Amino acid sequence: MAAGGGLALLRAAAGALRGAGRPLWGQGVPPARPCSSEAPPKPSEPPSPYKAKPWEYLESAEYQEAYGDKPVWFGYRRNHKGGVPPQHTRKTCLRKGKRVGNPCPICRDRHLFVDFRNVKLLDQFVCPHSGSIFHPTHTGVCMKQHKRLLKAITKAQDHGLLWLRIPFVPVPQDDFSARPPAVGKTPPAPQLVAGSAWYPWYDWQQPPPAAIARLRRLYKDYLRPEEGGPAPGGAPEAP
Repeated sequence: MAAGGGLALLRAAAGALRGAGRPLWGQGVPPARPCSSEAPPKPSEPPSPYKAKPWEYLESAEYQEAYGDKPVWFGYRRNHKGGVPPQHTRKTCLRKGKRVGNPCPICRDRHLFVDFRNVKLLDQFVCPHSGSIFHPTHTGVCMKQHKRLLKAITKAQDHGLLWLRIPFVPVPQDDFSARPPAVGKTPPAPQLVAGSAWYPWYDWQQPPPAAIARLRRLYKDYLRPEEGGPAPGGAPEAP
């Protein structure tokens, strides 16, 4: 009786677990794939201790051992086919959430973070002579990190954390007074007399006799003799 009761209990427990889809000894254990060719998932990297304060990494002994006094992009070479390097860097170093085989100088180091407060890192991507930002083909960083660098450098310069180059403009020694040459060469106005104009070209000028004769010939049917007027071809009287 005891053996029969124990067997019934085992059958009932097995039936309940079969309805759940996993036996008792498989609870809490991920399903194994013994015939699969996929590699087991790699353990994820621990978070960087410098994420909150990324500038402390550039002052640590770990950074000095890895880079020394050189910038992080010094000596970097991207893997490519053929003897001619690509003219543009890759868009991003992540493909389907995984890093490529040869990531850029910033993506390859998990302790490097682009932040406007990380001045020592940003200064490595600014030319000390011209103040311009290095092109990504010069440093090898991907376009995603290059855009982050542009924003961080601009923000650091706006906050006064990063130096800003202002070109020197010498003060010109030329005369910029408001006296153009035309003003000095204008002839002074003549003394006004009664009946004279301001300038001589505004005064009465006798038209040529040939032009007067032509007009009289054209409009002879409409002209009437002048009474008390000036002589033909003479100047009109001043009021």
